[in-house]
Amino acid sequence: MSARIATWLPDGASAEARAVLARIARLAQTEDVAHVAVMPDAHVADDVCVGTVTATTRRLLPAAVGGDIGCGMVAARLRADADLLADRDRAARLLAGLYRRVPHLVHPSGSAPPLPDELLAAPLGAPALEAMKRREGRTELGTLGRGNHFLEVQRDDEGALWLLLHSGSRAMGPAIRQHHEALGARDPSGLRFLDADSDAGRTYLDDVAWAAGYARASRARMVAEVEALLAELFGVELDASPRIEVDHNHVRREEHGGRALWVHRKGAMGLREGALGVVPGSMGSPSFHVEGRGAEGALGSSAHGAGRALPRGEARRRIGARRLLREAEGVWFDHRLADRLRDEAPSAYKDIGAVMRAQRDLVRVVRRLSPVLVYKAA
Repeated sequence: MSARIATWLPDGASAEARAVLARIARLAQTEDVAHVAVMPDAHVADDVCVGTVTATTRRLLPAAVGGDIGCGMVAARLRADADLLADRDRAARLLAGLYRRVPHLVHPSGSAPPLPDELLAAPLGAPALEAMKRREGRTELGTLGRGNHFLEVQRDDEGALWLLLHSGSRAMGPAIRQHHEALGARDPSGLRFLDADSDAGRTYLDDVAWAAGYARASRARMVAEVEALLAELFGVELDASPRIEVDHNHVRREEHGGRALWVHRKGAMGLREGALGVVPGSMGSPSFHVEGRGAEGALGSSAHGAGRALPRGEARRRIGARRLLREAEGVWFDHRLADRLRDEAPSAYKDIGAVMRAQRDLVRVVRRLSPVLVYKAA
């Protein structure tokens, strides 16, 4: 028997939406899957689509969490208004400082920060993962990453500035997924799974929790570096509150409809009623702070962003550097990277307005923000 599929796709007739639904239909026929919710930013990816929420009764599906375990966002308000970055010189100084303080890929081994004690002390489920924790785990802590990861300064409708950071577990998350997925059994759909009540399942859950903690610690370090830089350059501090942090790649034990389920989210926020989250747009479109409505059909979930409209390869073929510069006009970023960032152009993503309209029964908009400055790796 197939699981129930609930969808919030804004463009249900598109070829992309049809491909998403075809992939989801196969997932819903997987044994032990009880419910699937498809977010409005869903797009096709390997095995399980990004923007999918999958609930099982017993089985753990590493593909339904993905590799960037614990990837998420943190938003914090600056004690400054939009005039702070009104001129090119100040924006250039901030971007140059971010290059120094927030590496894209790794810290030099000799100056890499130590892992927090709680992460260092918690054992991972295999010697190879332990060794990697002490190498890549240390040198990548507090680094941004590539792809759709970014650091952005935004302006809300009242003129206040906000920081938004999007990053995850770097190389550790994919390594944890690959290790545990290889140990799983394969069901007729082709997905590998682990029994949550087995030793292998419990070890996977422990390693997932470690990766989520690592991602939080990495974001915290980057936020601290940005705060120190803003104080150094402009004498500006971050407000201690409000601060919003939420991740969108995880598996959690939750109760829905009177049943205890393993809820896997891959590119979807879990927002209970009243909980705050962030739905970013692109480097040229608005982002939104939102409050969850706790919609049961969506398993209390929300889109985690605009979602890709074009795969990266197709975006690079169709979008040139000039088009990116046009679409991101008025936003400070390193124009030297325009050619390499064209797969991150606003037109490579879905219309964030359509995404938000499609999930009106999932979240309430608290705040709308526009990009002012974007720091992103090519």
